[in-house]
Amino acid sequence: MAGTSERRRVELGEAPALGGIYAAAVKKTAAGGLAGLLGGRRSGGDDPWQLPAVEHRVRRLNVDTGRLTRYQRLMGDTVRDDLPSVFVHGLAFPVAMSVMVASDFPLPLMGLVHLSNRVEHLRRIRPDEELAVRAWAEGLREHYAGTQVDVVAEVSSHGEVLWRGVSTYLAKGVDLPGRTRPERPERVEFEAPTRTGQWRLGADTGREYAAVLGDWNPIHLTSLSARALGLKRHIAHGMYLAGRSLAAAAPSRGGYEWSIEFAAPVFLPGTVNFALAEDEAADPYGDVRFAGWNRAGTREHFAGHVAPR
Repeated sequence: MAGTSERRRVELGEAPALGGIYAAAVKKTAAGGLAGLLGGRRSGGDDPWQLPAVEHRVRRLNVDTGRLTRYQRLMGDTVRDDLPSVFVHGLAFPVAMSVMVASDFPLPLMGLVHLSNRVEHLRRIRPDEELAVRAWAEGLREHYAGTQVDVVAEVSSHGEVLWRGVSTYLAKGVDLPGRTRPERPERVEFEAPTRTGQWRLGADTGREYAAVLGDWNPIHLTSLSARALGLKRHIAHGMYLAGRSLAAAAPSRGGYEWSIEFAAPVFLPGTVNFALAEDEAADPYGDVRFAGWNRAGTREHFAGHVAPR
């Protein structure tokens, strides 16, 4: 894994528009057919499967306070002059996407499965702060269903890191040359916890999220656009689910850590049962766990935790 000093810097004048990134990725996949689905660049360098030692940067991000308010209302969060953690992810995500759509990124962007997020929200972030973002990829490794990778993003102000997120993605069916997949873990039967809430998600949930954060991924917009990419219906965005969870679980003051792991997708429209409870296995300082599952109580959609720092 390359350190900061070893990574080449790509300075972006501004955060790229996600709509254009998705359009280019869909076009590339369609033009490349099977080859486009099975990997990214296959030329240049001694090892085309090696992650590029590069980080993409935007030196200044402007926070639209109207957009912030719309996000908070969409998530059912309190409207206040703090940046919620998933909103910060939304600011950094276009920079991370620019890493994944680059020609030297070895995995296909379209078709990547979002497995999990781990985030350190190090302190309160005000909307009037001058923010910068950098992002890079690391940890290319085997998964029982293919190959996984971590995409790291950091948001800072005048050199102070305020937020650090690691998003893990899976390229299903893509194997690293000379590597053997690990065994699939034994399946654990899901037991639904005590429900503390229920979300009824409309067919327009993905479009509402996209209208606020600009993430126009076709698999979240309509059934028609999702079917074009191999899904039977469109699904809720994982970060929408994380944002709804954190609106209920995150501390209102100070820094905190949180994580989420995704399981079965939430097809739209749909209903999610939600549970929020103190983490009895952790130290007694406000750690909580949350989970979401289907109405029948047979399939888990996501699970995560929040811990104050």
